[in-house]
Amino acid sequence: MKFSRTYTLKEISQISNTQYVGDDNFPVLGMNEIHVVEPGDIVFVDHPKYYDKALQSKATVVMINKKVDCPKGKALLISDDPFRDFNKLSLYFKPFQSASQAIASTAKIGENTVIQPNVFIGNNVVIGKNCLIHPNVTIYDNCIIGDDVIIHSGTVLGGDAFYYKKRENGFDKLLSTGRVVVENNVEIGATCTIDKGVTGDTTIGKGTKIDNQVQIAHDTVIGEECLIASQVGIAGCSIIEDEVILWGQVGIISGVTIGKKAVVLAQAGVSKSLDGNKVYFGYPAGDAKEKYKELALLRRLPKIIEKLEK
Repeated sequence: MKFSRTYTLKEISQISNTQYVGDDNFPVLGMNEIHVVEPGDIVFVDHPKYYDKALQSKATVVMINKKVDCPKGKALLISDDPFRDFNKLSLYFKPFQSASQAIASTAKIGENTVIQPNVFIGNNVVIGKNCLIHPNVTIYDNCIIGDDVIIHSGTVLGGDAFYYKKRENGFDKLLSTGRVVVENNVEIGATCTIDKGVTGDTTIGKGTKIDNQVQIAHDTVIGEECLIASQVGIAGCSIIEDEVILWGQVGIISGVTIGKKAVVLAQAGVSKSLDGNKVYFGYPAGDAKEKYKELALLRRLPKIIEKLEK
């Protein structure tokens, strides 16, 4: 998330009620998660395992719960609870706006786009030309939808990320301030859910077609001309490259990449990144031919054991 203007380190410190290490006027341009940070961004880290990754990232302001040496050209925000104080910044820069009507006055809808009854369109949504939005679709604030997009009934775009921190008294939620961006010529089936990024974008690439009842989690990037069949579940921060096919009930863990033109067969479980131009099956997903050989050998196993026992 980029701020509307450049803030100083001192201003950010006052907003978040944290101490700082660096020049009062050190420029701060935005805030993001570790995988999408850019120079000028704030990133937070609250676990020693990730200190080095955050301090060495592209972010130039690191919110951290330990006093450490500040890397050259960067600044620090010292917090006893970076998760909490990152949320403070989210609330300050992107506060919740309640709706007063079904289609917000700030929404922009292109020519020849058809909005069917009972659709909700939130604040600052942009919808392009020649789109068809079927009944009972919900489009949360700040979503961006391109031209020639079809969205079927019951789909929800822009729900919050499933991102929590375990506390002694329950779970704290990391607030979501990102967007969903749907590019041109995309079709999204009925009752799909596509969550917005925590601070960045969840993106559906040009020409991709999504079947019914698909879940796409926060900050995932779907490439161009992909086919995603019914009941696929994709966890957060994954990258699905161009022309990938995911058949029914494929499950994908967070933070993996599936290469261009890969095909993942039905009910496969993806637990690590997969190369492109291959066909995958099973759990953990592997080369389909090898997986089918393994299944054939398993079917022969009782007879093999029987022979060995004689």
